[in-house]
Amino acid sequence: MVLRFGLVSLAVDAVSDGARPLAGPLLAQLGASALVIGLVTGGAEAAAQGLRLVFGPWADRTGKYWTFTLAGYALTALCIPLLAVAPALGAAGLMLASALIIGDRVGKAVRSPAKTVLLAAVAEPIGRGRGFAVHKSLDLAGAFAGPLIASAVIAATGALWPAFAVLAIPAAFAMALLFRMRRRIPDPHGPRVPGMLDAQTDSDAGASAARQKERLSAVFVLFAVSAFFWSAGLVAFGVIAFHLTSTVGVPVAAVPLVYAGGMAAAALGALASGYAYDRAGGAVLLVLPALVAVIPVLAFSSGAGPVLAGVFVWGAATGIQDSTVKALVADLVVPEKQGTAYGIFAGFEGGGALAGGALYGALYGSRPALIAAVAALQAVATVLLLATVIRSRRTGPAPESAHGPEPE
Repeated sequence: MVLRFGLVSLAVDAVSDGARPLAGPLLAQLGASALVIGLVTGGAEAAAQGLRLVFGPWADRTGKYWTFTLAGYALTALCIPLLAVAPALGAAGLMLASALIIGDRVGKAVRSPAKTVLLAAVAEPIGRGRGFAVHKSLDLAGAFAGPLIASAVIAATGALWPAFAVLAIPAAFAMALLFRMRRRIPDPHGPRVPGMLDAQTDSDAGASAARQKERLSAVFVLFAVSAFFWSAGLVAFGVIAFHLTSTVGVPVAAVPLVYAGGMAAAALGALASGYAYDRAGGAVLLVLPALVAVIPVLAFSSGAGPVLAGVFVWGAATGIQDSTVKALVADLVVPEKQGTAYGIFAGFEGGGALAGGALYGALYGSRPALIAAVAALQAVATVLLLATVIRSRRTGPAPESAHGPEPE
């Protein structure tokens, strides 16, 4: 199931990430300033994270994890190809493009908690760090291929809109693959999903799990607060793309290639941190704030070399955030509340992303101030993350099920 979800993510991310590096140049072409681009791209990331606070608990309450998964993927499959229409609409194009860019990320919010609950359950027997890492590496293969497709189309046509239109092809393929997969894999609250533990009623185990969840709740909140601070310093790629085209002079057609390089670095970061997590635990995540602090130092330089290095560091940080971080969340929360937990955690990340979008937009013209602000945010994130790691080791992992047998 890990591999199947990875293949679906590969196809969908070819769509979403094929368009993502073009958001900044597209908005700039439609008349947006650096501040507007920062707010739109930061707001999009905030929607991708913050709205999970709604959809995660909703999925837990209804148990319809597949409904949310399908709806979220469908929203991305519709919004991205429709960006091809925006340049033809004149002044209204900026509003439409902004709405569609945010709509794509809303789709991410709709599907992500439900999909991650399934993935966390079936990945546990092989190690959650490894399971999330393998899934993320497949996901990032799509994130690598999508920008290459977009770059080739832009180079051939000399325009942005055909790149968005072509992405309708992998979008249709992804949805077909997803519906085929849905027929073979049930919701976790229906027939048993392969790899998941059977749930049997046991009042003593349930009471023990409830006490464990209560004891770990403070650790989970501490971890979520640390996520706000590192997310506030992790710049959206749209702002980096704006810098590449407006200051460094990189051609628009080359921006997707740069983004693809960042996604390759993200895959390496996810795999390395995921396998290390299964051996060393949450301490491996302490590298994340350090990486985030380095990004503005490199990515907003005037030379192409340091900027490219900054993109690779940005990619590695993104890969860790989108994979290994989720493994620790799953280990801090009982399965019955994981959808809710992922939603709450993503709400903190989304708030940080929105604050970061405004921060980068406002301080873009003052690089020393921007570097100092991000460094201060990451210092706070490091302290909170260190406290999370220490307290999680004292309390131990959450039980695998409130009612099921203990893991072997």
